[in-house]
Amino acid sequence: MLSERMIQNFSNLVSIDSISRSEEKVHDYLKKKFRDLKLKVTEDNSKIKTSLGANNLIATLEGTSEKEPLFFSCHTDTVSPGEGIEVVEEDGKLFSKGDTILGADDKAGIAIIIEAIQQIQEQGIPHGKVEFVFSPGEEIGLIGSSALKMDMLTATNGYVLDSGGVVGRVTIASPTLYMYDVTISGVAAHAGIEPEKGISAISILADALQNIQIGRLDETTTANIGVIQGGESTNVVLDHMLIKGEVRSVDPQKANILIQEVSNYFRQAAKKHGGSVTIEIKRMATGFHINDDENVMKTFLKSAKNLGLEVVREVSGGGSDANSFNEKGKKAVNLSIGYEKIHTTDEYIPVEEMKKAVQLVIEIIKNSPNKME
Repeated sequence: MLSERMIQNFSNLVSIDSISRSEEKVHDYLKKKFRDLKLKVTEDNSKIKTSLGANNLIATLEGTSEKEPLFFSCHTDTVSPGEGIEVVEEDGKLFSKGDTILGADDKAGIAIIIEAIQQIQEQGIPHGKVEFVFSPGEEIGLIGSSALKMDMLTATNGYVLDSGGVVGRVTIASPTLYMYDVTISGVAAHAGIEPEKGISAISILADALQNIQIGRLDETTTANIGVIQGGESTNVVLDHMLIKGEVRSVDPQKANILIQEVSNYFRQAAKKHGGSVTIEIKRMATGFHINDDENVMKTFLKSAKNLGLEVVREVSGGGSDANSFNEKGKKAVNLSIGYEKIHTTDEYIPVEEMKKAVQLVIEIIKNSPNKME
């Protein structure tokens, strides 16, 4: 019966379209849902700044015992194709009908939280204050969580339910991510009659690329150029190009050095050839690394042991809302909740993994240290 209830909650959630920047309806649903569960519901006014479809939402389960407060976090937006999602169950796994994503990333996390709250209330499990954070715009750059004012949260330790693979995996480190746009400007000229009068953006790019590193640079550092655009005709010296790239490293200092090197190499190449460059750099995420001796991990490790879960510590190459929390002084790790093949129409999640995730959330809440500890 509990599984059926959880599956129904999940199906209800994914049936509400919430592609990034269109999260309003699912937030309205969650506000009613949590108020029905007697939680206090608050929200910020961040959508004025973010232009997302909703504000950050916090549902608070007031404590019944003197334990340290905790927070849990999920994001409410999905990627495309994410409209008209219908859930089907096959061999204990939940899929979409096949022409959309499933949306387990991250609505499975939300369904897991709802089920955990219901079981805590029904079983009368003692607990400290627990704050549940729901943020829009994660899929397009952690926008919602980055705009959240952390003084809205009492808890200093928390868990993001937004990672794939079997329950027991925990992301303890994630990279600082910079994205950059480089506009190269040269001088156009007829390529057959007077190419000498032109300054080729291609020459500037080729010069810069001799020095710029791409690919895997070390175990926790990568760099990539993913977009090169420019040119309209073969008989014109190419005078403008747009380059889009990124650098990532778990070591923030290394990421900072790399992005400065990229910028310098483009500027040097432009100067050499007599052209110019405009460079726009955006820091999309700030990296973090959580050790076993920090309270957020101590509570997780104790809880996983109690449930007999195999713990696998992972270093992610991507970002999550955990990056935003850690950047702003809240210790958070990202927990796996069972989904697989996200962002594809083959996405699925085993029901048994969802059930394990529910028990893990409950166990973490039970094992939150007493305030005096």
